[in-house]
Amino acid sequence: MKSYDVIVVGGSAAGLTAAQTVRRHYPNKRILVVRKEERVLIPCGIPYIFGSLENPRENLVPDIAYEKMNLGLHIDQVMDIDRENRVVKTEKEEFGYEKLILGTGSYPAMPPIPGHDKEGVYAVIKDVQYLTDMQEKLKPVKNVVVIGGGFIGIEISDEINKSGVENVSVIEIEKHCLYQSYDEEFCVEMEQQLQSRGVNIYTGSKVISIDGGEHVESVKLSTGKTIAADIVILGIGAVANADLAKKIGLRIGLTGGIVVDRAMRTSDPNIFACGDCAEKVSFFGGNSSALRLASIATLEARVAGANVFGIKRETPGTIGVWGTAVGDLALGTAGLTEKMAKAHGYNVVSAVNESVNRHPGKLAGAAKIKIKLVFEINSGVLLGGQIRGDASVGEITNAVSACVQNRMTAEQIAMFQSGTHPLITASPIAYGIVNAAEAAISKMIKVKEQL
Repeated sequence: MKSYDVIVVGGSAAGLTAAQTVRRHYPNKRILVVRKEERVLIPCGIPYIFGSLENPRENLVPDIAYEKMNLGLHIDQVMDIDRENRVVKTEKEEFGYEKLILGTGSYPAMPPIPGHDKEGVYAVIKDVQYLTDMQEKLKPVKNVVVIGGGFIGIEISDEINKSGVENVSVIEIEKHCLYQSYDEEFCVEMEQQLQSRGVNIYTGSKVISIDGGEHVESVKLSTGKTIAADIVILGIGAVANADLAKKIGLRIGLTGGIVVDRAMRTSDPNIFACGDCAEKVSFFGGNSSALRLASIATLEARVAGANVFGIKRETPGTIGVWGTAVGDLALGTAGLTEKMAKAHGYNVVSAVNESVNRHPGKLAGAAKIKIKLVFEINSGVLLGGQIRGDASVGEITNAVSACVQNRMTAEQIAMFQSGTHPLITASPIAYGIVNAAEAAISKMIKVKEQL
């Protein structure tokens, strides 16, 4: 039996990043990654295999890191772990370990909808062959129904629509698509964008049943409407894959993930967990968080990998930073939206700035950028921000996240020292984050004067 200093179970965003981090911090350790997939899909790129990319094989994580960083790789299914003797048991072999990192990921959430097991009903499973089959089945169809109007739902629906499918419909139980992730005004803009591109939107609608014979033929809604469907895609989120952790007796949390501390240690001090399989706590107050994103997974992996032989890092909790794009419209969120902040019990003030990301605005590439920042009134601390615009939204969102993570106040952001240039940024006079902070300060002064 071969033994390793560190074994990582799982080779996607969390597992690979954890292994790379171990190598960087402990260059002389023997490291093995055990994963069940022959090739690993880029999780966030899956929607784009249905339109922008030709097939799932164009959306793969390169394996070059294993050779480049001297990481062992064993492709096999882990069946059990002997915690007492520190042995990982796969279908084919057994490996000894000193420290273990679990990065087993997540499963697609499966709703208890009658008919969800019919032929032609697909979940978004991270498997090359499954998605290749799904892609082939989509080619001749006329009617596709996507259940779920979150990121996965709107991105897949737009990509399938781009591929030439005649009728693509999104069904969302909430008041708006993306309603859990953005304030209403941002959701409305994205719905309008989707509709302008030919996607049908049904919000405030619950799916009662998926109907047909052996194969799906239609979807029935709570409103009484029936929508024709040759293919149904379930895009309603993910749940932690903690099956192995449960089997070996690790502690499981409220949202179904593996309980970890801020150093990503599980209830077994020799086992760490990171990514979608791990339980999360919010940056805002420390309550459980159900967020599962590749960006969160890689942060946790960098914590777990650095800590296996001595605590060097701790996660501050999940801020929640994400983005989505359809056509030339991009949306981003970092931290709490105004709606979320109020639900958390914060007294808030919000401020909006709209400007152009070039100066003058007639320059090529100019786009209108809207920034909405949310502050706690008494302390002035930034709780979150939302951004609407073009592709530049991604890095603006990340800049807002840095401000949130460092608990910057409106006054500190107003004093932010930025570099600007006509071809790549907004004018220094109309710099969005700074001007939104100044507008919030003005509002806070008025609120305090009225007290």
